[in-house]
Amino acid sequence: MLFAILCTDRPNSLDTRLAAREAHLRYLSTYADRLVHAGPLLDIDGRPCGSLLVVDVEDRAAAEGFAAADPYAKVNLFESVAVRGHRLVFRDGALVG
Repeated sequence: MLFAILCTDRPNSLDTRLAAREAHLRYLSTYADRLVHAGPLLDIDGRPCGSLLVVDVEDRAAAEGFAAADPYAKVNLFESVAVRGHRLVFRDGALVG
């Protein structure tokens, strides 16, 4: 099942994000076969200010566990994290569902 994970960084936390980035990328690579989409959200100046991930996991508990185990979460980068079920309708410009 697909889940969208929307994370908002704490204010003034870019240094925290940058310090944990390598660990975060290593963590995501262990889920490469279940990642549909992953990347930073950007503020008006183009600086990272959050994250958007779409994961294909068994259930909401697995999605929440995935989010909680992220090194970014472990260094308290996020002000908020929302986990929502997601249904894919278009992929690469083509209707899929």
